[in-house]
Amino acid sequence: MNQLSKEIIAKKAAIVEEVFEKFNNATSVVVVDYRGLTVDEVTELRKELREAGVEMRVIKNTFLRRAADKAGYEGLDETFTGPTAVAFGSEDATAPARIFSKFAEDHEALTIKGGMIDGEVVTLDEIHALAKLPNREGMLSMLCSVLQAPVRNFAYAVKAVADSKDESAA
Repeated sequence: MNQLSKEIIAKKAAIVEEVFEKFNNATSVVVVDYRGLTVDEVTELRKELREAGVEMRVIKNTFLRRAADKAGYEGLDETFTGPTAVAFGSEDATAPARIFSKFAEDHEALTIKGGMIDGEVVTLDEIHALAKLPNREGMLSMLCSVLQAPVRNFAYAVKAVADSKDESAA
């Protein structure tokens, strides 16, 4: 084996290792077929993903298969066919699914192939269900309103009692 072949193999191993690290650090991964999108549409999609803290990469399917197998995501192998883009979400687990689903509604050329959420390979239906969930801030807001409701209702009841005593005293 000559020196050039060894360098090429080392570069490929480094790419697989880098993708493996991305799989391990991601809370969610969504695999899509972007064939048919224009350069402007891909640029718009990448911008939306970047603003949400999601990294989208186009990586050779062989590298993706090796990295996914190394990370323990054998179920993703069938999604790595044809032109493949992968989005790695580490901040908000719902962001990649939400952005891709919304974008696919407006652009028929984008096809979601599959993904991984919190270390588990998920189906297309699960990705679409995840896309319907609000983002982290929306969920926290809903939680806060649920936690505030008993206190607010108690305050209304105390105020109603106080108002009724004021009326009866008058």
